[in-house]
Amino acid sequence: MRFSHVAIESLAYDTPPDILSSDAIEDELSEMYDRLHLPKGRLKLMTGIKERKFYRVDALPSTISASAGRKALEKSQFTKDEIDLVVHAAVCRDRMEPSTASYVHGLLGLPEKAQIWDLSNACLGFLNAITLVGSLIDSGQIERALICSGENGKSLMNWTLEQLKLPEQTRKSVKPYFANLTIGGGGVAAVLCKAELAPRKPMVLSGTVRTDSASNLLCEGGSGGQGELQMLTDSEELLKAGIQLAGTTWEAFLEESGWQAESINRFICHQVGSAHRRGLFESLNLDFDKDFSTYPQWGNVGSVSCPLTLAKAVEAGVIRQGDQVALLGIGSGLSCLMMAVQY
Repeated sequence: MRFSHVAIESLAYDTPPDILSSDAIEDELSEMYDRLHLPKGRLKLMTGIKERKFYRVDALPSTISASAGRKALEKSQFTKDEIDLVVHAAVCRDRMEPSTASYVHGLLGLPEKAQIWDLSNACLGFLNAITLVGSLIDSGQIERALICSGENGKSLMNWTLEQLKLPEQTRKSVKPYFANLTIGGGGVAAVLCKAELAPRKPMVLSGTVRTDSASNLLCEGGSGGQGELQMLTDSEELLKAGIQLAGTTWEAFLEESGWQAESINRFICHQVGSAHRRGLFESLNLDFDKDFSTYPQWGNVGSVSCPLTLAKAVEAGVIRQGDQVALLGIGSGLSCLMMAVQY
């Protein structure tokens, strides 16, 4: 996919009020740790995650998404009445029907002309939304869109801790729950527009996708009773398959974007943890000095992770005018999307 007239006009994020450290999680699981002879500190050591952030367990994805969207609109040169489309692109949704985007639309007071969509593809939803919105802008169907995502893994964390405290758990049976302990919460939003309306703003140049649906059983999640989130993951096999798919996508990305790996100034990746970061960068032979990570303080925030990390990198001043930035996203399923953004 190539894009000619697509700009990221504004980008903003929303920070949850509550912090849960890896040490606090292990303290709550101390009985299980002692019974299974697990060493304390292994969660932080294995993932590199010191803490993750959460909203209240009853915080709705639409509320989080709208909060991030409001911040993106405050940073934008456009008014809310100029928005042609709003997309809620999170894993988490308020309910199956109506669309969560309809609640975001109402909370933000967006105009009647604005289309509403939910777009979900595990942790890749926000980047997928950029490609679809970008295609609509390039084709002349719309001129401005607001993409939002709001994730809150608090109920998943609560359910996981309950499961891990069950006396019948063994060292083998706890493994599918481990990835859940990396999950956090957060919100992010971006205004995309026709590039001519926002000169000097970052340009989306290309996107490259590869899919490995043979690995779609490695991470499965859903809702249990009372809307409770549940998920089981084969972390080792998922990491192996994900890195293999990333390698295939990376080769195609370089060809489609026309970029050279050495010319890329910054890599912004989906944030899973230290093992994923190390495996990805070593496999693709990427320069670790060009990475910017948020997982130590945020954990894995699903669809929010990659765009949130981009926003934090811009905020930290490590991305400057003229930089070539590669967004490297991956989601269970498996699906990988890599995007070229010119600052």
